[in-house]
Amino acid sequence: QVLDASTLSFGTRVRWFAICFVAGVVCSILGTVLLWLPQGIKLFALFYTLGNIAALASTCFLMGPLKQLKTMFEPKRLIATIVMLLFMVLTLCAVFWWRRRGLAMLFCILQSLAMTWYSLSYIPFAR
Repeated sequence: QVLDASTLSFGTRVRWFAICFVAGVVCSILGTVLLWLPQGIKLFALFYTLGNIAALASTCFLMGPLKQLKTMFEPKRLIATIVMLLFMVLTLCAVFWWRRRGLAMLFCILQSLAMTWYSLSYIPFAR
């Protein structure tokens, strides 16, 4: 029951979806603003990735976490999901472990494109 969002009322699910989605957008914008600080690339990569994760997690309130995971890993969107998650991890690795600013920026761009591809996979014939 704890993992199933269907136990929440529809209004509560929509409210938490909106809160989570807006938090994701705010994190992404904050990361972009912080990019211009001296060590801002680390904050940018972290907040941008957290923003994407929050936006992705927001749909868990609408669908429920288990259904969200099942649909994420359906054969028709498996590659899009893996690519999206891979670029999230690579973005953080590039900035925190490898310390490559250019690579981190490249992975952020690819992360954005992968999120778009993943999102389009939910629209029939959009891919």
